[in-house]
Amino acid sequence: MKAKTLIKKLNINEEARSRVEQAVADAESKTTGEIAVCLAAESSDYTGWELFAAFVASFLVFIVMLPFAQNIRFFYESLTWSSPEWYLPAIYGFVVFSLVLIFFFVFNIPALDRFVIPASWRNKMVTCKAFEVFTRSGVYNTKDRSGILIYVSYIERQVRIIADTGIAKEISQDLWNLIADDLASEIGKKNTADGLCGSIEKCGALLAEKFPAEKDNPNELSDKLIILAD
Repeated sequence: MKAKTLIKKLNINEEARSRVEQAVADAESKTTGEIAVCLAAESSDYTGWELFAAFVASFLVFIVMLPFAQNIRFFYESLTWSSPEWYLPAIYGFVVFSLVLIFFFVFNIPALDRFVIPASWRNKMVTCKAFEVFTRSGVYNTKDRSGILIYVSYIERQVRIIADTGIAKEISQDLWNLIADDLASEIGKKNTADGLCGSIEKCGALLAEKFPAEKDNPNELSDKLIILAD
């Protein structure tokens, strides 16, 4: 999925992006904590699962076609003068191969993608990708280990909030999970910008309580929205 497509589907225009980035700046002004926000098209390449589902669906069609082999043969013979022995297997092979390709592209549609990929695998991939972004974006490398990442994965319809070790000692992960669930709900209602700003504000309030702003309060991470797409 292209970045422009992801932004359009999440209703994040330039004004909305500016609001989110300003919300990050406002929240960080009240705490020594750092907040990063990432929007990802998907958390993994699920080609293997999509191809497996395409083979299974094609095989089921093949099974359904088997009892009609005689009908297919009669139909073919009505169209031609000769009937070589290999034509029937060739027809079945062509149909199955074509269906594999068709089903593979169909299962790449996001709405269907979620049906062919096991929920446990999707959950695992979103969590792994969130930790990868947490590391690669430098959220883990703040002075007091007080950074958090708000990670949104579009295809999987999931949100993760990852807190660094300094925060984890003071604030329960359950509180971050509640904020993540609320954000996922707002995104489902097409209120992505409002949901992000609200979540950032809640995260900022939690951080300000345990990690209040100090006189020297450098901005260690960029407030820019991170977009991960093709």
